[in-house]
Amino acid sequence: MPVGTVAPTHHLTLAPSRAARELGLKRGEFQLAAHLGRIRTVPDPGGAGRRVPRAEIDRLRATEGFPEALRQSVATVGTTAGAALVDVPAGRFTRLARLGLMTPVTFYVNRYRAVVWHYLADELREFAADGKSAALLTGRMPEGLRDQLAAGLDLRARNWRGRHLGFLLRQADDPWERAGAVAAFLDPAHLVDLVPDPYERSHLHRFRPGPPAHGTPESPAAHLAEKIMTAEHPDEIGWLRNDLARAVDEARAHRPAPRPAAPPVRHPPRPISPTARSRAVTPRCDPPVAGAAERPRGLLGRLRGRGPRPARA
Repeated sequence: MPVGTVAPTHHLTLAPSRAARELGLKRGEFQLAAHLGRIRTVPDPGGAGRRVPRAEIDRLRATEGFPEALRQSVATVGTTAGAALVDVPAGRFTRLARLGLMTPVTFYVNRYRAVVWHYLADELREFAADGKSAALLTGRMPEGLRDQLAAGLDLRARNWRGRHLGFLLRQADDPWERAGAVAAFLDPAHLVDLVPDPYERSHLHRFRPGPPAHGTPESPAAHLAEKIMTAEHPDEIGWLRNDLARAVDEARAHRPAPRPAAPPVRHPPRPISPTARSRAVTPRCDPPVAGAAERPRGLLGRLRGRGPRPARA
């Protein structure tokens, strides 16, 4: 490469699939590590998602315990394995998760259209090791918590939404992207109310990510994932609306939403007065010039200018 030439960006960064192979991670593990901030990513200049700097790959490969330590930091478990990890029955683990004491990090919809929540194994170990959690892991559940469970409290979806919003905001590099991340968790009817301008709303939808892919579009699993993505608690909806209004104000100040070019202004033709119209249609007759008839030119003129020839004798 010539001196002074800057290497192309793609030579300094890697696509997610290539980065996952070099780090020894599966696709889901890499995505979760990026969401958690374990792997730093940068936006693709061409707009094709995000990429991983080569320097970040080198940094991670140089850490102690690589690659097993990195893989363990993003290891997830379901309800059964999670209950074994904290040494409680599966039913008690589910009740603790419904109370919001354990926050899911991912989910999927199984073939029976049931939502299967997954939790970070490291977080469950920390929860079990915390002395404040000992009363919740053993013995009778406190009465106030039992009443909440009896009333149908289930904070797993809400806690996942809050965590996923943090993932999206961490990767947002533009005010409109941040506004779109907040809008992703609100019903479209709220967007119409908060962003009445159709051009701003259309621009906001460009940055509004959908739920994690689950099944084919319009399938029951996809509809269920979309339902989980949408806030349903009144207080949750309230603070999301406030955050979205503030984010859209910041995005407007940063860069107004694009609008179609205004058509050229066409002025109506001026009315023509009767006088001008008569001038336009009446042929012009210039007055004769004095002496013009007395100045015949050419041979014909000279012949016309002669008098009659005298008769021969």
